[in-house]
Amino acid sequence: MEFTEAYKLAGPCCFSPNSRYIAVAVDYRLVIRDTLSSKVVQLFSCLDKISYIEWANDSEYILCGLNKRPMIQAWSLTQPEWTCKIDEGSAGIAYSRWSPYSRHLLTTSDFQLTLTVWSLLNTACVHVQGPKYGSKGVSFTKDGKYAAICTRRDCKDYVNLLSCHAWKIMGVFAVDTLDLADIEWSPDDNAIVIWDSPLEFKVLIYSPDGRCLSNYDQMLRVLNHLTWKTFAEFMHLSTVRGPCRAAVFKEVVEPLHLDMSELCLSDEFLQGNSDVSEGHFRVMYEVIEVPISLPFQKPPSDKPNPKQGIGLMSWSKDSRYIHTHKDPIRAAAWDPTCTRLVLCTGSSHLYMWTPSGAYCTRSRSAARLYPYL
Repeated sequence: MEFTEAYKLAGPCCFSPNSRYIAVAVDYRLVIRDTLSSKVVQLFSCLDKISYIEWANDSEYILCGLNKRPMIQAWSLTQPEWTCKIDEGSAGIAYSRWSPYSRHLLTTSDFQLTLTVWSLLNTACVHVQGPKYGSKGVSFTKDGKYAAICTRRDCKDYVNLLSCHAWKIMGVFAVDTLDLADIEWSPDDNAIVIWDSPLEFKVLIYSPDGRCLSNYDQMLRVLNHLTWKTFAEFMHLSTVRGPCRAAVFKEVVEPLHLDMSELCLSDEFLQGNSDVSEGHFRVMYEVIEVPISLPFQKPPSDKPNPKQGIGLMSWSKDSRYIHTHKDPIRAAAWDPTCTRLVLCTGSSHLYMWTPSGAYCTRSRSAARLYPYL
């Protein structure tokens, strides 16, 4: 392994996106070196000590943040005589970043008063009032054509959509969050995902025109993965009312009175077969008439990571049925050979559902099936 000689460093350093250069801050000087030869390619002098540096995506431009002054400076490797200085004055600069096309700079003022888009091609600039955050809350599409910026006003969160070509606001819509944490475009750039603070445990998916496609609100939404349009919604209701096509099954446990007086059973047999000593019973299901209130346990608010909402979801093999569940169900799985759902609650029974009805079986060695009513 070979090492170069030691170079002076008094600040941040960063490789260019194309890996051809490394930028090193030495107090107020910015040194650009070739990564192969370690030779100095460019040397720039800033107006104050460099606090942070960031390369543009095309590796032709680089910005330097000067925290001691409310300004940033940008430099060009291909045009050393070109320079750019952005000074926000009393508003200050809390954070700065490059646009995907590397010809615009985005700066956020102190106290999140404004987010400003600066053009390096001309003197034009665009202002977005009230950005939610300084260093986050901004997401670009993979092709770099659009930007989603989170803002907040009147104690309400909003998403602003901007075209990165003309930097015009295409639309603004409110989102159903208490304290929006961050935002991200979907991998195909067809949807926007936002999530709330840990106090809410909420994730929402919006279309670019502001329609809520899915969220964490006790509701299951089935989406078309090509259009991202909702074509079915199912809600976990605490009360089922008519008219309703859903069948509600209620478990009924009845003791069996068996005359075992004439049987001679040894003590060893009774110890090894707890079913005999505990007594016999049968489990049946009855279809309950609606309306009916379902039991619900509110998660404790004084314990961390409360379990709430839909905890599991899966499709049947034929994709005709989908099941969701909340506690106290421990696990559930579809039969790979037929349309049958098996559920486990931690008790001594396995519960099964089919389109024709429901039944259960003992999970111990001596299993018995009990038909539904």
